[in-house]
Formats: sequence, C-alpha cells, structure tokens
Amino acid sequence: MNIRKGNPEDMESVLGLIQELAIFEKEPEAVVITVEDLVRDGFGEKPLFHVFVAEIEDESSNKEIVGIALYYYRYSTWKGKTIHLEDLIVKEKMRGTGLGSALYAEIMRQGKKDNVRRVEWNVLDWNTPAVKFYENSGAKILEEWRVVQMDEAGVNSFLEKL
Repeated sequence: MNIRKGNPEDMESVLGLIQELAIFEKEPEAVVITVEDLVRDGFGEKPLFHVFVAEIEDESSNKEIVGIALYYYRYSTWKGKTIHLEDLIVKEKMRGTGLGSALYAEIMRQGKKDNVRRVEWNVLDWNTPAVKFYENSGAKILEEWRVVQMDEAGVNSFLEKL
C-alpha cells in the first residue's frame, strides 16, 4: 500500500470512491459532481480541497486506488486555521486492513505539519464502526452540536423571500 498526494489523473477513481460512499450512506443520487469538477476545484490556482490517495499494486504491477482522505482548510474564530476532513473512504474490499487508519494518520500528520489547532469532521451516528474507531483514536464526538446545511433549493427559496 502506498499513500500519496492525489493528482488530476486520480480524480476518476476518487469520484468512484465518492459514489461508493454515497451508496454506503444510502444516498446514491446525491452525488452530482463530475471528474471535471474535481480536477478544476482541486488542482486550479487556488485549490478548494486536497486529497491523499491510497493505492495498491497487483501481481501485474497494475495500480488501484482503494482509499482517499479528502480535506480542506477552514478558519475558526476560536482556534485559527483548522483542517476539515470531508471524507475518509476505503473500498469495501479493503476495510479492516489498516488502510483507513493509515489515511487517518496521514491527515493528522498533515495537520501537525500545517500547525493547525484542530482537525474536524462529521460521522453518521449509525456508522458505529467509524464512531468506535474515532473514539478509540482519542477524538471527541460532540453530541450537543448539530450539523446545519442549506441546499441549493433552500438557498434559492430563502433569497426569494427577501
């Protein structure tokens, strides 16, 4: 297994993993981004995200991306620069191999290298293996906080009411 920074050529595989995650989270129709979106948004002059990819090599020296950790920087009025881990995805066939732990550790190393004061992410309450993994790593799950979102239709509706 090799973990490295992703490049534009990896984005087709990255999108495949994002779609696999959406299926796992029971929202397969929610993914609307394209490979082109990922390339533009992740590798332009001012990248909106960064990604680590985990790849394996088979007997024929063919490489396959089997996991990703996609993150971006945020700013906290209390802490300053932080990292938001948007997605940590491991292909189903590779779960339980230590790949997720290796990607997670890479994100923590990046946070340390960047001198961020917090690394943050969301986890679904029903994803008990992930919840246990994060708790065992020393992460705090903030039960009293709620994730708040407004989708495109909600934004439009809100603005129409003004």
